[in-house]
Amino acid sequence: MKAIEYKKYGSPEVLELNEIEKPSPKDNEVLVKVLAASVNAADWHLMRGEPFMARLAFGLFKPKIQILGADVSGKVEAVGKNVKDLKPGDEVFGDVSESGWGGFAEYVCADENAFILKPVNMSFEESAAVPLASVTALQALRDKGEIKQGKKVLINGASGGVGTFAVQIAKYFGAEVTSVCSTGNLEMVRALGADYVIDYTKEDFTKNGKSYDLILAANGYHPILDYKRALSSKGIYVITGGSMSQLYQALLLGPFLSSKNGKKMGNILMKPNKKDLIFMKDVIEMGKVKPVIDKEYSFYETAEAIRYLEEGHARGKVVITFKHDN
Repeated sequence: MKAIEYKKYGSPEVLELNEIEKPSPKDNEVLVKVLAASVNAADWHLMRGEPFMARLAFGLFKPKIQILGADVSGKVEAVGKNVKDLKPGDEVFGDVSESGWGGFAEYVCADENAFILKPVNMSFEESAAVPLASVTALQALRDKGEIKQGKKVLINGASGGVGTFAVQIAKYFGAEVTSVCSTGNLEMVRALGADYVIDYTKEDFTKNGKSYDLILAANGYHPILDYKRALSSKGIYVITGGSMSQLYQALLLGPFLSSKNGKKMGNILMKPNKKDLIFMKDVIEMGKVKPVIDKEYSFYETAEAIRYLEEGHARGKVVITFKHDN
């Protein structure tokens, strides 16, 4: 089978199209013929070995994982002898990062719990855009952010992969949503359900005197003290993305700036979770949430897809499509 591999850290130029052996599923695994995948910020972070501390887990001098790609959608090709819930021919989607990544290849093997049946009202491309970004937004808002009906929620970076899901999920939970994005994306986030929109090129939400019960930083940059100033007295700040300095501030300063009965400042490291993915499938099939896809690239253009996402201006998700020779 063909796969996009990388043997050293660096820019998208380190990615190579190679012919490798097609994997076989272990007892608790399924082999999936990949028909679509999506690119996440985690892919280019791993590709570049950034932040450097991540290399402690993924390889100090060269990557342990040689095929990137967490989000996949496709058809089950074969199953291990202990697999009970899936069978060959099933149309599935999921996040394979817990099983060693490998989504940027024609076939991928992963634990059966990495996959669930694809939503009936979505294409392979749409379903590939869902797992990592939507579950990240869900866990940030519901679990870390303690979202509830009527809470005032601000989403910085509302037009990106996590942000577009976050706007819709926050509305599903009954929150009042303010979305921050650039001029060209204002109408898009309004259409996703945002109650208020702020053009960050014209207004700084940390200086307008308004406060929010929950701030989700999905992209962009503000010093952590600015975020704290924009929180209500018991508000919660959660970071899922953005600049490296924003991430380090949340990791290093967040615990010290949080108070037991007051404002909370922190980050979230998304944990793939079958139950959460099923939750997202359900709300998608209800029509409450939908993925936003900016661009689609062919499997052979994977490097270009990652390069585009790295630029930081993608409107929603970037998807990779596969056309198998057979």
